[in-house]
Amino acid sequence: MCWWCCCHSIPPLNLLLFRHFSHSISFSAAAGEEEEEAAASDTRGVAPMASISVPNPSPSSTEDAENIRKAVQGWGTDEKALIEILGHRTAAQRAEIAIAYEGLYDETLLDRLHSELSGYFRSAMMLWTMDPAARDAKLVNKALRKKGDLRHLWVLVEVACASSPDHLVAVRKAYRSAYTSSLEEDVASCSHLKDPLRQFLVRLVSSYRYAGEQVSDDLAGEEAAGLHSAVVSEGQPLHGDVVRIVSSRSKPQLRATLERYRQEHGKAIDEVLDGRRGDHLAAVLKAALWCLTSPEKHFAGVIRTSIVGLGTDEESLTRAIVSRAEVDMNKVKEEYKLRYSTTVTADVRGDTSGYYMDILRTLVGPE
Repeated sequence: MCWWCCCHSIPPLNLLLFRHFSHSISFSAAAGEEEEEAAASDTRGVAPMASISVPNPSPSSTEDAENIRKAVQGWGTDEKALIEILGHRTAAQRAEIAIAYEGLYDETLLDRLHSELSGYFRSAMMLWTMDPAARDAKLVNKALRKKGDLRHLWVLVEVACASSPDHLVAVRKAYRSAYTSSLEEDVASCSHLKDPLRQFLVRLVSSYRYAGEQVSDDLAGEEAAGLHSAVVSEGQPLHGDVVRIVSSRSKPQLRATLERYRQEHGKAIDEVLDGRRGDHLAAVLKAALWCLTSPEKHFAGVIRTSIVGLGTDEESLTRAIVSRAEVDMNKVKEEYKLRYSTTVTADVRGDTSGYYMDILRTLVGPE
């Protein structure tokens, strides 16, 4: 049974929800930042560091919907045509295609893809086609029901820290629309989580950070000292100041604080956190700091970890590529090549196959 079927399914979005969420998503960043305000329905809506390519001019949503219908009718499915259309459209364009498709054929595009495709290819195509906020809500809900190692918690950290404040608000709205409770409630009541880790995750998913560029050097120095006193106390739990700083400060302010930490103490704080072995909060804190200040480092690590070793973690691989293709996958690829002396494309080609490989490589784009 495929990943899409075995998880708690999100109800199909109707036309109003598609319109609401597709227009509420934004990816915020300036030059050199990791995100980009991008919600336009043509090539101008592609972020500078996004890896997807979009034709200019693009076909109309009606034309794309009609071509998708041709690809799924008859005895066989034209998977290449689906990849060529959906793999080269922005989130706003995909939302409009879904609206047009349902209006023309009285069925949702997601339902049709689910019935026509299979395996990891189906999972990747459906996640990519979904509205980004609804997609993240679904991924978080599934992660909260998982047991095991910490890697399933990366989803919560990524959604809370590697996207814009407005996107996190949209995810919370999508979560309430899809499930019977709020995201914050479900994190707080998750039986698989223990305090203080649970409290930290609740703070992260509840946050709404200042999105401006203003930075206080005095505050950076003060909070760098507070972080140092907390993380160097081996055997002692990370106290509340750490949670407060990481869960509330703006991304530019955190960058300034971490740079002050490095200057004053001779090493980066993530190196210190690595030394707190067995401390789950420290591990998640490190992931949060990377997602907030250098998300390309985090996602390069997620992709690499999903590929190396015995077997492939297709869920993590799909999530990382699908979620960053429209944001900063080109930066992720640069980081990946620098750290691992190979490329994302080469590793995807070596560890996947068929149409699943084709959609991932389409989203990753040329190296």
